[in-house]
Amino acid sequence: MLHIEDLHAEVDGREILHGITLHIEPGETHVLMGPNGSGKSTLLMCIMGFDAYTVTKGSITFNGTDVTDMPVHERARMGMGIMFQRPPSIPGLKLGRMLEVIGPGKKPDERSAAVSRMNMQDFMGRDINLGFSGGEIKRSEILQMMIQDPSFIMLDEPESGVDLENIHLMGESISHLLQKHQKFVNRKNSGLVITHTGYILDYLDVDKGHVMINGEFKCHGNPREILKLIKDKGYNECLNCSKII
Repeated sequence: MLHIEDLHAEVDGREILHGITLHIEPGETHVLMGPNGSGKSTLLMCIMGFDAYTVTKGSITFNGTDVTDMPVHERARMGMGIMFQRPPSIPGLKLGRMLEVIGPGKKPDERSAAVSRMNMQDFMGRDINLGFSGGEIKRSEILQMMIQDPSFIMLDEPESGVDLENIHLMGESISHLLQKHQKFVNRKNSGLVITHTGYILDYLDVDKGHVMINGEFKCHGNPREILKLIKDKGYNECLNCSKII
């Protein structure tokens, strides 16, 4: 579904990504870990095509189409969706109206079911994210993703700022988005998830894990084993392993 080859990218003239190669097949979910400032969010922004992130070398192919130079809205129409780490507030645009715009094919009862599932009934008439708590913003982001219904889902720290009660709701909803309730051969949706805490792994059957440090991949493998290694010995152990390899 997603094939990234030797991707180099810069922000404000400074190179952040130094040769990223990543292949995600249909039905797979990958998790991305790494210290703050390592380039994880930059990778997601490049995949989605935001203007502030300039690809200087390499390519991004989505479902067989080179999207490296394609604008954001065209990538979204092709089936890409992103949940931001810190999404902006949008004064003047009601959440209910946003759901109508991004999901024109959804019937009103389908939208209502999604709204109820995320406990967002009281937010439909409010400006998007304006005055929302951290957990409410995350639920709003997942709700919008449910209505958009993308085939490739990018999640930037979905558990950040979410209390324990709502982590379960978030985890179950994300699992449903990624079709984890279906047999692998029947899944069509894929995902790339950034996590610092690893809590989201309690709800997702993740296929592969990657560690990014200083804009480069330093480790690939079983995500739970990688997470345990990081918790026990820190990211320096990933650097030591990559030197040995």
